[in-house]
Amino acid sequence: MTELKAVPDPSSLQALLAELPANLLAGRRILVTGGARGLGLAFAQCIAAAGAQVVLADILGELAEGEAKALRDAGHKAHALAVDLSDPASIDACAAEAVRLLGGLDGLVNNAAITNSGGRDAHQLEIDTWDRVMNVNVRGTWLMGRACQPALAASGRGAVVNLASDTALWGAPNLLAYASSKGAVISMTRSLAREWGGDNITVNAVAPGLTLVEATEYVPMARHQKYLEGRAIPREQQAADVCGATLYLLSGLARFVTGQLLAVNGGFAMH
Repeated sequence: MTELKAVPDPSSLQALLAELPANLLAGRRILVTGGARGLGLAFAQCIAAAGAQVVLADILGELAEGEAKALRDAGHKAHALAVDLSDPASIDACAAEAVRLLGGLDGLVNNAAITNSGGRDAHQLEIDTWDRVMNVNVRGTWLMGRACQPALAASGRGAVVNLASDTALWGAPNLLAYASSKGAVISMTRSLAREWGGDNITVNAVAPGLTLVEATEYVPMARHQKYLEGRAIPREQQAADVCGATLYLLSGLARFVTGQLLAVNGGFAMH
């Protein structure tokens, strides 16, 4: 069985950062939810390295501030905000403050999500757990997008990237609430793309596979092995693997791409 690391290989992300064009997102102002760690932090680091101003929004506000400071110390423009995606008032306040700090908004990465249903089948899944997952992953994604939409429209080049998951594509067992929430995010992405296209806002989704970040440390070795055996590219997925697709969808290169789902999973689920 393949030996796994519990956290991403930092050399992979560093290699990507070294390759990024420094002006890919020059002049853009982007908000990343769940930006304090894991995929969200990797997105924020890459967005900053590509020349954008970035706000790291997370329920772990102090951790987000520490990471934003590290980006500022490295010469980037970064801010941190606390946000609770289960609280509509917190979402509205975060979006308004991000717009104030950045002087506008050109991009939103709706990355924050919770799982809370790993290992439990449909009969064992508690209703309260289902509701918590849906409130954050679906309602929170919708409300953050809605709160940011006026500023994105005013920018004239707004881009929203919603984080889905390939669990919504292949029928992952014992992840009913999470997979269902991510399926809803995919449908939401297409509806919002239709609604907001007239304001020159693109809305797309990225569906990562099982990625080596803090949030997946609980995943059993057997599921990692299933992914390794099923991928066309037979290796573990790291945060850096998802960043390129996300940066593309935020950039001017994707200005006529909207309503699309980009699965980034090494070919495990093809659609």
